[in-house]
Amino acid sequence: MHTMIKLCGICLGFSLAGCGGDSNRPAPVIPDVNVVEAGQKTLPVYSEYVGQTYGQSDVEIRPRVSGWLLKINFKEGDQVRAGQLLYVIQDDELQDKVNRDRAGVEEAKVLLTKAKSDLDRVRPLAEMNALSKRDLDAAQASYDAQIQSVVAANASLKTSEIQLSYSKILAPISGVIGVSNALVGDYVERLGAQPPLNTISSVAEMRVRFNITESDYLKFRREMDRRKAGDIAVQLILNDGTLFPETARLDFVNRQVDPATGSLLVQALVANTSRLLKPGQYVRVRFISEEIPNAVIVPQQAINQMQNIYMVYLIGDSNKIVPRPVKTGMRVGSNWVITDGLKPGERVALLGNALIRPNSRINPVLINYSYDSTSAK
Repeated sequence: MHTMIKLCGICLGFSLAGCGGDSNRPAPVIPDVNVVEAGQKTLPVYSEYVGQTYGQSDVEIRPRVSGWLLKINFKEGDQVRAGQLLYVIQDDELQDKVNRDRAGVEEAKVLLTKAKSDLDRVRPLAEMNALSKRDLDAAQASYDAQIQSVVAANASLKTSEIQLSYSKILAPISGVIGVSNALVGDYVERLGAQPPLNTISSVAEMRVRFNITESDYLKFRREMDRRKAGDIAVQLILNDGTLFPETARLDFVNRQVDPATGSLLVQALVANTSRLLKPGQYVRVRFISEEIPNAVIVPQQAINQMQNIYMVYLIGDSNKIVPRPVKTGMRVGSNWVITDGLKPGERVALLGNALIRPNSRINPVLINYSYDSTSAK
């Protein structure tokens, strides 16, 4: 019995000690929270697409006569100039035909001379009635026919000489030549399913082609009407994420929408003084398609998303956190455009992952946040 009384006294002592300790608890800690003011500025809206590069001129080199390839007079990947000899095709048969046609021209000229002599002899005799008018008409017809024979022989010779010239393939333009699809000793055909011998690309200026959707075209058509297409600056972003140093310009929009894809082909032109761009590269094409005037923006860290509800946390009276639902627009780099629910200059908390309850008191730390580099896309 004495032992039980003693234990009860100990328990009561602990209980009293616990009750009396509430007055000794430390005051709640008020956390420091970074705060920014909602910004306002006119934002350019960027549209971005995937494009592919083409040379200013991409000319396929194809044989115009058939034969065995005898020579290749260039180094693959080098710069070639217009008129430079590239390929030589065996020309024995072509040369023989030229020689035959030259002989045909000479023969036709001899026969023309004979026909002229016959006509000159018959004409005075016919005038003296020593020969009939029929004889004169026959001599005149023979002479006229022989004139046309000379014309035909010369035409045939010219065609043969042109065919012979095709055995030497010259560069049609200046540019960079690619890998040859035929080697010395290969038989190349004028007509057939063979690929082109090569391709020359003029790369001093490049074409960049990309497709836009019909809805995008309609969306920024007004901007194109307001500014000439050639005045719209186009940025090219390379595969490694770097910005190509030269600014491109819009060149043309195709005349029709592709009914199979619902897209529209657009072309931009860009100077390639650095020769960094090569035909066939894929680049990201970026240009201003519209502007948002007086847009209200906040850092993305100031937005708390719960399913389809977006919230910001304002700094209210007594530095208490006040949640407010807002409507968001497009993302702007590391920021959000707020279309409704927030005014410029209102202070919002950058809570991030911090778990701070609404109406909690904080110690706001106003930071100087810059919105200068923002642009929408």
